[in-house]
Amino acid sequence: MSGIFRKSNKSMRLFVTTFVGVVFGFLLGVSFPASLYRLNITSHLVEDTNSSISTEQLLHHAWSSMTGHNESSLTQVQTRNDTSKIWVSSNPRGAERLPPGIVVAESDFYARRLWGKPSEDFTMKPKYLVTFTVGLGQKVTLMQQLKSFQGTLLSCYFTMMAGLVNGMTLSGQSKQSMWYAKRFLHPDVVAAYDYIFIWDEDLGVEHFDAEEYLKLVRKHGLEISQPGLDPNRGTTWQMTKRRGDLEVHKDTEEKPGWCSDPHLPPCAAFVEIMAPVFSRNAWRCVWHMIQNDLVHGWGLDFALRKCVETAHEKIGVVDAQWIVHQTVPSLGNQGMAQNGKQPWEGVRERCRQEWSIFQDRFAAADKAYYKKMGIDLPNSTFI
Repeated sequence: MSGIFRKSNKSMRLFVTTFVGVVFGFLLGVSFPASLYRLNITSHLVEDTNSSISTEQLLHHAWSSMTGHNESSLTQVQTRNDTSKIWVSSNPRGAERLPPGIVVAESDFYARRLWGKPSEDFTMKPKYLVTFTVGLGQKVTLMQQLKSFQGTLLSCYFTMMAGLVNGMTLSGQSKQSMWYAKRFLHPDVVAAYDYIFIWDEDLGVEHFDAEEYLKLVRKHGLEISQPGLDPNRGTTWQMTKRRGDLEVHKDTEEKPGWCSDPHLPPCAAFVEIMAPVFSRNAWRCVWHMIQNDLVHGWGLDFALRKCVETAHEKIGVVDAQWIVHQTVPSLGNQGMAQNGKQPWEGVRERCRQEWSIFQDRFAAADKAYYKKMGIDLPNSTFI
């Protein structure tokens, strides 16, 4: 009787093993790329003495073709296996074929000579980049701003740039500072500078000293900052108003209901987009956050905190060095008069639309990320 049971168990195991093998083979066949079966077995899957491409490489190529990751994939496989060629995956994308010692991933705006030895071009290299976006009608204000930076003891450390955004210097009209910054201030180009100033065209700087400003920025550990604004010149936010009895402030009290959290904008971790100053690391993050089709940058100032850890401690307003917002922008009238609306009204409407679009995009991106990670969405991820 025990022999019958052993025979029965053996038969059952054989049946189960066969069944599992059939199912596994079926699933493997269904999931394997169909393109593989169309490969010519004679010419592609069989290695011969005249071919340096292995079966493994061709299988990799077939799989990459099916999944859409076929950008020079076969060439890359060959290069990696050919010790006579260079392939350094840690190099920047597109530079994998270069030896690491020759790769220069960053640049700058230093003005270099056309003669002499390259090593002798500079006695000292600039450490701060100052950029202005200015209309043709604001050239006088621009000259005042430039003199403010050039008049410091350390003026040799400043590189200054100006883009005429409704003239011929910068192609295209109706553009604002964030449009300019996205196109011309890539983090790898401005990596040589400790701080980057991205300022609008209508700022009075009679009470501003750049050297003293940066001393306070360092002293208070600010990654993102701005000078205080003259409180008598129509400022919108309490946070950016200058306080006469402080060097720096990092928070404020706003109108009831405006701040869901005292550590969040506009009560903290907030500066306006008209005159921000970024550390090198903060700007690398902010640059990636700027949207290509949103030219005014409205709403960006509420999201700057995303780029700084403990933002309510490292974003602040420098009161001891302050500016005047003259509210005479040269870009406001570049809209089109339609349906009885003035040109400036069209510009303002576009600004508000961009703010709404940016909020919606950020909220959707936050939600998608936390859902993918299986984490509950925080109470406040964006304003």
